[in-house]
Amino acid sequence: MTKKKVMPFNCEYPYMKCIAIGILSLTCYVAHAQQSTIDRQAVVRRHTIHINKADSLSSLSIGNGGFAFTVDVTGLQSFPNFYKGGVPLGTQSEWGWHSFPNTDNYKFEETLRTYELEGKKIPYPVQVKEPERNKKAADYFRVNPHRLQLGNVGLEIIKKNGQPAGITDIENIDQQLDMWTGEINSRFTVEGQPVQVITYAHQQLDVVAVKIVSPLIKQKKLVLTIHFPYPNGEFKDVGVNDNNANKHTTVLKTSLPPMSGLPVPAGEVVAIRHQLDTTQYEVQASWKQKASIQKSVAHHFIITPEAGANTFEASFLFTANASKKKLPSFEETTRNSQSGWAQFWRSGGAVDFAGSKDSRAPELERRMILSQYLTKIQCASNFPPQETGLTYNSWYGKPHLEMHWWHAVHFALWGRIELMENSLDWYATVADGAKAIAKRQGFDGLRWQKMTDHAGHEAPSSVGSFLIWQQPHFIYMAELCYREKKTRKVLDKYKDLVFATADFMASFPSWDPVKKKYNLGKGLIPAQECFDAVTTFNPTYELAYWHWALNVAQRWRIRLGLPRKEAWDKIINGLAPLPQANGVYLATESTPDCYTTDRYKTDHPAVLATYASIPGSNQLDTVVMKSTFDLVWKVWKWEDTWGWDFPLTAMAATRLHLPEKAIDALFLPVRTNTYLVNGHNFQDERLTIYLPGNGGLLSAIALMCAGSDADKTPNPGFPATTWTVKWEGLRKMP
Repeated sequence: MTKKKVMPFNCEYPYMKCIAIGILSLTCYVAHAQQSTIDRQAVVRRHTIHINKADSLSSLSIGNGGFAFTVDVTGLQSFPNFYKGGVPLGTQSEWGWHSFPNTDNYKFEETLRTYELEGKKIPYPVQVKEPERNKKAADYFRVNPHRLQLGNVGLEIIKKNGQPAGITDIENIDQQLDMWTGEINSRFTVEGQPVQVITYAHQQLDVVAVKIVSPLIKQKKLVLTIHFPYPNGEFKDVGVNDNNANKHTTVLKTSLPPMSGLPVPAGEVVAIRHQLDTTQYEVQASWKQKASIQKSVAHHFIITPEAGANTFEASFLFTANASKKKLPSFEETTRNSQSGWAQFWRSGGAVDFAGSKDSRAPELERRMILSQYLTKIQCASNFPPQETGLTYNSWYGKPHLEMHWWHAVHFALWGRIELMENSLDWYATVADGAKAIAKRQGFDGLRWQKMTDHAGHEAPSSVGSFLIWQQPHFIYMAELCYREKKTRKVLDKYKDLVFATADFMASFPSWDPVKKKYNLGKGLIPAQECFDAVTTFNPTYELAYWHWALNVAQRWRIRLGLPRKEAWDKIINGLAPLPQANGVYLATESTPDCYTTDRYKTDHPAVLATYASIPGSNQLDTVVMKSTFDLVWKVWKWEDTWGWDFPLTAMAATRLHLPEKAIDALFLPVRTNTYLVNGHNFQDERLTIYLPGNGGLLSAIALMCAGSDADKTPNPGFPATTWTVKWEGLRKMP
């Protein structure tokens, strides 16, 4: 593999000089490792996942970014109830949404409550306990729309006594996920009879293809099943609700007479149409050998291969389109997956920790490889993902825009900018909704939604509605696009949204006539969500992020040949200083006791974000920031944090030139810093997977390797005496 030529982002040199600098800095090492390109396949395949027992937390997923299919030890979704308390067996797509009927005709306006803040009356959609109708209205718009679990495709194996095999009957398990090809190869036995299941996902279509090899097929002891659950309407939906059978319909469509049981010819497409209220979609299927398909009970179908062979191949397409076209075969899907994944791994950045003396290096490399795989299949669609991706619903399946940075920015830092831009383009489609929010509240520009859906609707929240730190994210991501491409085309594509985002940011602060400064708040909740919305003002991280993003927006105007905008400069120059006391930065100016009061030492240590994802501005004192880091490290209640807090802390340590602390932060022995065998960042029983942790880890590693614009030497986040770090294709962080 040849080295890629990468131009430095801040390059003002002639083109050829940029190329020379890029080549020299492309592959970097610690501990005097000799230069060579990375054997990417070897790095990926030394972390092939091996499963040898049924564990509800060890399910495996395949997918393509906009579609994911999660399987148990059988290689399909045969035992969803066993996995419901772990990592559920989800089938989800970016297009799969549903709403319960609004039979009581709730209006979104019924969720609004007006707050008097800094001399303004500002309405926010919140959750209230009374009056009862307003509470129910808020509940309705939080629940709806919600993402759908589209259905399960599984195996049913009949034992000698005529009973279906249970999870305890699956023995001699040997399951592997080869991330280089996207193949799940599952081997096991039932009563001594061998079964092999090979599963792939198509990289452009919502197709799962499977090949099953077993003597049980010839014996008619093995069949495939397709089952459709009903959404439960709860915060967490693991796709096993078999109640409410009368509230949805499933209809089998074939060229054969209904319920005939006759074999469907090879290659013919059959379809099952699933209707839930106004939502309708299909599961289409075809197979290489003959098989019959019948409905057994409500919303449950059985595919029985014709006796005579030990092998059966089938493809399943989940689609909102009712047209029946020829489905890609197992062989075609196999080639498509192998080609697509090889292309992914050969693109963008790569990191190799082989040869490191630190015993934690193999585990960090494992987390890094598995996080790239998981975010590729769960977070690379045309929309911001929910925090549990395309596996199961949390927060009703809705994305949180303050988490979009953590889901998507790593793609840009790892040289895969197109995967970030997939979801960045979505903002233009929901800008009208963001404009309406700002206008309703008396602000200019666009106030980006927090908890939302693909159409950009607001979800009422007594916390989320007051968050503001999602606001600069769009400017950050647009700036990464410009740094990557340096073209007028990028500026023209995103300028209107960048400028409208900045317009809101400039109109949001309130003037303090006593201190003669502009304050952020009152009337906000910081990234550290344990603060009161009505009384909180001037959170340190948000102040720094506001200052940085408005400056970037001004640079966009200059790049376009436009004058600086006076309204923005008024805020840039007049924004309140970063609050500090006793030589450390405070979480907020309104809480000078934040390090002595227990309730302020929980949740995200967001004060460290002041110098983590963003660079220090002329407001930042790095000596004070170092003292703040030391204090937070000492007093924080780390057991009450979230998965992305550890990479956040590692990024702050890296910028402060504390590489030992950066590594220690990534390995803090805290439950929410757990990475399961399948690579998922485990939080608790409610959030058994948490993709912001995976994305944050990748962003932190990129910064620890390539550094920021201010770094002159590579690998600022790794101790030189104990780590051997080889990397290529990564991008600097601002």
